[in-house]
Order: sequence, then structure tokens, then C-alpha cells
Amino acid sequence: MVTIPERSGSRRWLWIAAGWLGLGLFDAMQTIFVMQSEGMHHAWPKLFVVTVFGWVPWALATIPILRLGRRWPAHVVACAAIALVCSLWGAWLEIVFNPYGQSPAPQFVALALYRFYNGILSAIIVYVGVLALGYAVESRDRLALARVESARLSETLSQAQLDALRRQIEPHFLFNTFNAIAGLVREGRSDEAVSTIARLSEFLRRTVADSARQEVSLREEMEFVQTYLDIARVRFGDRLQLCIEIPSDLYPAAVPNLILQPLVENAVKHGIAQRAQGGEIRIAASRRNGTLTLCVSNDGPGLAAGWQTGERGIGITNVRTRLQALYGEAFALQMSDRDGGGVEVVVSLPFRGYPEAQ
Repeated sequence: MVTIPERSGSRRWLWIAAGWLGLGLFDAMQTIFVMQSEGMHHAWPKLFVVTVFGWVPWALATIPILRLGRRWPAHVVACAAIALVCSLWGAWLEIVFNPYGQSPAPQFVALALYRFYNGILSAIIVYVGVLALGYAVESRDRLALARVESARLSETLSQAQLDALRRQIEPHFLFNTFNAIAGLVREGRSDEAVSTIARLSEFLRRTVADSARQEVSLREEMEFVQTYLDIARVRFGDRLQLCIEIPSDLYPAAVPNLILQPLVENAVKHGIAQRAQGGEIRIAASRRNGTLTLCVSNDGPGLAAGWQTGERGIGITNVRTRLQALYGEAFALQMSDRDGGGVEVVVSLPFRGYPEAQ
């Protein structure tokens, strides 16, 4: 069965009527012009009306034809039935209006049979044309629906991955933060403990508040990262240094929500935390030819053997999957050792302004 587009019944019939009316007008004008060019003389207004209204059975049969779908034996019977109805209808119109001025008027049965035998090939062609057009419209609608469903599934997948990422962040991060706060309390540094609790509260508030957004501005993402690093400094102190190289004109750019935080967390966990002297986290951004490039690096140890299957590899895989869901193939993600030591992650994605920032 050919799927008829989901439109109101009146609008559907309007499109069908408009299509067959256009075909009828073209057929009528062509018939009259050809006959006139050959020097024939007939009742042209009547012939015009008869020719146009001769297509009415086809207009009425269009939806039933499409509803037969792929039941080919039924189509054979339907085509023959429609050809017969058109012949009877055309014969009746010709006898009533007599556009050719025949005297005496032809017999109805003889004229109907004549029109049937001479018009059966044309009826087959028209019938196949209706089916072909119906299948073309169906394919277009299915393709459009598939694209909508694909976009919806990608959005759902991306949202699920974002939620999973949030759940992954919270447990160990909260555990480390609470331990750090407890240490501050034991050391009598209550002001710093209160300040850390306030930062943690802000961090969690923004995590919940942004849960429905797939993209945020780079400014918002950096504020979130800065809050995360402020809390991390409670644990690492001066061992954690930060270098930010982001031009001010790039802060309004749209970036995936929580795209930098897991990269920075990896840099801290596998770089700074592994060295007694700590190290530096560098976050940079640049724009070139419509592409926004984000870079997160540290100066700690390089990539361990088999890192792709370890915890760091899982984190990068999650980031890559989210980027795939949001941008298809229009992104790039690379993770590699730095020449001077450390690890660098580079993410490239289409540049566009975040709506609230425009």
C-alpha cells in the first residue's frame, strides 16, 4: 500500500483535483489547437468542457489506486475497470454535448466500446504514471521521516550520553572533594572549607540546570571548567597550574555541553595527579575557515601503552561518540603525546554562535 502523506482530507483532495485539472486543461488546449491547425471546425467550448471533464474518473480513482499498494492482480482489474468507466463517462459526455456536431448522434454502447478499445493503452500509461508518482511521493515522505527519526535518535543518544557523563563525573569527584573539605576542617581552615562547599554547590547547581542543553556557549563551558578547577585546587594546591589561551571573540561560540570538563579531568587525573611537583593544564581555542578548534593539554606523563582500552580511552570514546551524535562526520578528535612531554587532546567542530550570545 502506498502511504498517503499525513494531510487533512480536504487538502489532499485539493492537491489531487489541482493536478488532474491541470492535466485536463493541458489536454483540452492541445486537442483544440491541433484540430484548429488541421482546419477542423467544431463546437470548441463544448469540446473543451468534454475533454477537461473526461479526466474526472481518474481524479476520483487516484486515492483508491494508491491504497491498492503492491497487490498487482488488483491493479490489473482496477486499470481495466477505470478504463471502462472513463469510456462510459466520455461517451455520455460526447452524446450529451455533441461537440463534434455529429448527426445523427452515435449509439452510446458502440461509442463507449470504441473509446475503450482505443483508449486502453493510454489508460495503462496513465495508471502506471499515477502509481509511479504515488511511490515517488511515498519515498520522499519516508526519507523525510527517516531523517527526522535519525535526528531524534541522535538527540536522544546524545542526551543519554550526556546524562551518563554527568553520573560518571559526580561519584569520584564528589568523593575527592568531600575528602578535601574534611581535610580543611581538620586543619582548622574553616573559611576555605566553606568556600569550597560554596563552589561545589555552584558546580552541582550548574550540572543540574544545564541538563537539558546539548550545547552551551564557550564562555559558559569555561566558567564550568573554572569552577571544577577551583575545587580541584583545594586538593592539589599550587601543584595545579592553569594556562588559558582563548581569544575573547570566541567565547560566544557554541560548543557541546560538558565537552571540556572530561578532557580537563583526564588531564588532571592522568597528568598532574601522577607527579609530585604537579604541572600545568593548558586550554586553548582557535578559529579557522569556519572550524572551531579546542585544545586541552598537560605537561605530565605521556600516553601509556594500551591507553585506548583503559579508563582514559573510555573517556575519549564517550566524547567522540557524543560529537558523532551531534555533528555527524563534521568533527575531528585527536589525542597524542606532546613533543615536550605530556598529552594533548584536540577537538575540531563547526563554528557557530550560541543563540543567546548572538
